Amino acid sequence: MQDRPEDVPAQPPTQASPPPGSTAPPPPVPAPPNQSQAHHQPSPLPRPEPAPGPYTGPVPANSYGPPPVYPPAQPYAYGQPPGFPPPSGGRGTAGRAVLWAAVGAVVASALWAGGVFLLGPLGDDPDLAGYRARANLCSSVDYTALRTEYAEEDNAPTHNSLKHKAIDESYCSISLKKSSSSSYSDAYLSVQMDLHKTTDPSPEFTAVWSEYHQRYEDYEVEKVSGFGDEAYLVTEDTTSGSGTSGSRAVILAVRDGWMTYQMSWSVYTSSYETATPPEIGEVSRWVKTDTRSTLENLRSE
Repeated sequence: MQDRPEDVPAQPPTQASPPPGSTAPPPPVPAPPNQSQAHHQPSPLPRPEPAPGPYTGPVPANSYGPPPVYPPAQPYAYGQPPGFPPPSGGRGTAGRAVLWAAVGAVVASALWAGGVFLLGPLGDDPDLAGYRARANLCSSVDYTALRTEYAEEDNAPTHNSLKHKAIDESYCSISLKKSSSSSYSDAYLSVQMDLHKTTDPSPEFTAVWSEYHQRYEDYEVEKVSGFGDEAYLVTEDTTSGSGTSGSRAVILAVRDGWMTYQMSWSVYTSSYETATPPEIGEVSRWVKTDTRSTLENLRSE
């Protein structure tokens, strides 16, 4: 037996070869030598090649130099290696997760159904405030106040209507004349009523009429009270100082529940029979009076 130099670390004892078909754990990796040992360590002597076989054991004890370093066992890339029982949270946990998901769905369905029974059907019922659609809206329009200026009655006003499950619309157009001698209309009056049956018109109504002046810089908007839930008076006056050119207009827009309504008066001074049409303030009072009586007709008839 050869003597080992003193500065060469001792070799691990030879391990017995494992039986065929078994997997032996790799030998422990020895700690690296300290700096002084590494500095004075001689070059290792050549080692004999191991005999071929299914398993290469450690180097015999009579060899010099540190033992070979075997790579650590690599973990399985996916999941647990075969042959091992699943860890906590495996198939059992997945099954419980599916079960709890099913229970949650049943509970959510029950709560939803309970909410429907307690709160009623989803969505809002239309609030038509007692108004009914009109095939001929002109028969319900009262413009008595305007006839203070326009005495001649229009015997053939224009009307149309639309009836749908989502909305009912009724429209009327009336020619206003100061007298029977007028060859053409001196002014124009239009009335429209819409019954919204599936959608609440409140946001759109407010946006359109409260900001009507954004469309045309000549229009002025005033919010008024005493008409339904919300109402706006829109006016325009582009006449010159003499009042012989330009136009004037008054619109009263009303929302009562899901019913929307507009009465509009307009005039062109160039075609007016007399020198000047009535003032905006006077016409606004007439339109308010006639709107109030017309809305009463549209509810009571």
